[in-house]
Amino acid sequence: MVPYKTPELFKRIWPKLHWQVASAEKQIFLTFDDGPIPELTPWVLDELAKYNAKATFFCVGENANRNPAIFKRILNEDHAVGNHTHNHLNGRRVPNDQYFENIEECDLALERCGGKTNLFRPPYGRFRQSQLRRLSDRKVVMWSVLTKDYVMSLEPEQILKQIIPITKSGSIIVFHDNVKAEKNLKAVLPAYLSHFSKVGYQFSALS
Repeated sequence: MVPYKTPELFKRIWPKLHWQVASAEKQIFLTFDDGPIPELTPWVLDELAKYNAKATFFCVGENANRNPAIFKRILNEDHAVGNHTHNHLNGRRVPNDQYFENIEECDLALERCGGKTNLFRPPYGRFRQSQLRRLSDRKVVMWSVLTKDYVMSLEPEQILKQIIPITKSGSIIVFHDNVKAEKNLKAVLPAYLSHFSKVGYQFSALS
């Protein structure tokens, strides 16, 4: 079972990856993986706007190609974007050459919509050590809190009970703007934004 909170051991094994942000302020860094899609991403943007919250969207290139207007809205509302490969590839299941061609294809898709980025998140958090060496010119962003919004057997109340206590200043939080996560995301995100806004946190995009 994948933990909600990233184990400290992972951070020691891969210290060059970005697991959290050093911040003296009360800041949380929300991230959304797998979009943009019309079924969910516009709703996410509407919810974020209610709290003047900024976030980072790790986009799948083929989804950006299909939904350029939504992708441009992400940029126009001052959120950040990152590369999440063109076809959501698991780096441990494909040859390295295919993996990097897919990353570059995603770069091109995002750039066509005005979204040049140096941020990268490997789908499923999976990669080979040899791939990390070739990714050294990019900012590889992992996470400190995984919401598991995509686990359809979980209820929103279970997720909130787990993720609220482990969120700290500088935490990088993973949500998903994909169809599988819709049930949980639509309940968890508003409650999460409300809770941390009330206790004085800001929501910032990565850079």
